[in-house]
Formats: sequence, structure tokens, C-alpha cells
Amino acid sequence: MDLHLKDKVVMITGSTGGVGEEMVKAFAAEGAKLAISSTKQEKLDKMLPNINIAKENLLTFVADVTKEEEVKNMVEKTVAHYGTIDVLVNIAGYEGLSLLLDEQTMDNMMKVYNVNVFGPLFSMKYALPYMKEKKSGAIVNVTSQGSVTASATMSAYVSSKHAALGISKCAALEVAELGIHINCIGPGPIDTPMMTKLEKQALGENVSKEEAMKIFAASYPNKRYCKPSEVANLALYLASDVSAHITGSLVTMDGGQAALGR
Repeated sequence: MDLHLKDKVVMITGSTGGVGEEMVKAFAAEGAKLAISSTKQEKLDKMLPNINIAKENLLTFVADVTKEEEVKNMVEKTVAHYGTIDVLVNIAGYEGLSLLLDEQTMDNMMKVYNVNVFGPLFSMKYALPYMKEKKSGAIVNVTSQGSVTASATMSAYVSSKHAALGISKCAALEVAELGIHINCIGPGPIDTPMMTKLEKQALGENVSKEEAMKIFAASYPNKRYCKPSEVANLALYLASDVSAHITGSLVTMDGGQAALGR
């Protein structure tokens, strides 16, 4: 299927994480023109040799998505360079500390919310005017299965993902008649460094990857983690005009868990 993403201008935040790198590779393979960001230049330098893309089709930024001015600058420079922005993909995320609610701290809550809620909010805020002007565009926010479910000791992370989904739905309704579609992807556990951190928080530093995956994937009918490439492939579809009638939705990637009714 031709998703018609060739030469589309795609901005991706959180580009150097486990899902982020797969996302960059996937859009590059489709022939998109990319503007990507990371928190550190070293992370970009490490990843870029793995990306097959022409230099003129790649713009990179070191940016903190929790800082509104940096996000605004990234969007404006992308438009100045390419002339437009067609697709926005928000991946940047932070898991925070695993704490009981009566041990929760404002510091932990705000660190999580600043990345998971205000990060996508800022980028949507500044990208949407350009999409509204031309009456087309797509936004894909990688949230979590935690956008609609809960997990003990993960109140900061889970509530932030609920908020990100709510903001995405509101934005989708605001621009639906303008030909802009906005959706979220809600994976369960993904085989990434972030998941490894969560495993060790929950099970201890000495737990092996194999043991942790077996425990965390036990409740999923297909008994495995989601692959970063699977998230990227779904994002390609949701970013394309092929999926234009899907908006304001969360597409879960849970290995069939929702079908269990729990």
C-alpha cells in the first residue's frame, strides 16, 4: 500500500529513544523529509549513522520538550527550512518513579507531566496553526495503554497518559472539519530501555531481561512485548491520508489484552 508519505514534512520528538529510532527509520524509508529532536547531541550523533536518508531531507534539533520556547523554535525553524509541516509525531516520554500514592511527590509528578503532557501540548500548539492554514495534516501521539488502564504505584505516569489522550481528543475535535486528523497509539510494554527501567523498579536490579519479560507479558494473550517497529508501522498508517477518517482515537497495541475484558 502506498501511504503517500514521500516528501511529506514530518516532525518527530523523542527521536533517539527505542521507539523514536524505529520511527525515524520508518518515515525515512517512506521518503519523508524529517525534522527530529533529542535531548542531547550525542544521542543524535550515535543514531544518525543508522538512518538511510539524504542530508537535505534531515533537520535535527537538540530540544527540551518541556520548555515551550524551545518547542516553538523547533516548529518555526522546521517550517522556515521546509516551507510547511505535514505530520507531527510525539514520542518523547518519561516514566518517573514508581511510588505508592501516599508517597507521591510533587517533584516526581511534575517531571512526568512536563514531558508526557506539556511536551505534546506545546508541539501541537505550535504545529497546528500551519496545518490549519493549509487545511491538512496529521498528528500521532505515542501515549500508552496506560491512557485507559491503571497500574499500582504508577499514578504519575498513568495519569499523565490519561491527560495526553484527553488533550489529543479535544484537539482532534477542534480541527476535524479542517481535514486534520489526530490520534494516539497506546502500546502495552515495549521492548525498550524505558521498559527495562520499569522492570528493575518493580522487580529489582538483579532481574534478568528474560525473567522480567515473562512476568510482565504474562497477562497478554500473545505473551510478548510490543516491538518498537510495530509502533512505527502503525504511526505510518495514522500519519497518512489513508487513515484520514480516523481521528480522536486511541489505537491500543496490547497483544489482545483488551479482548479479555480486564
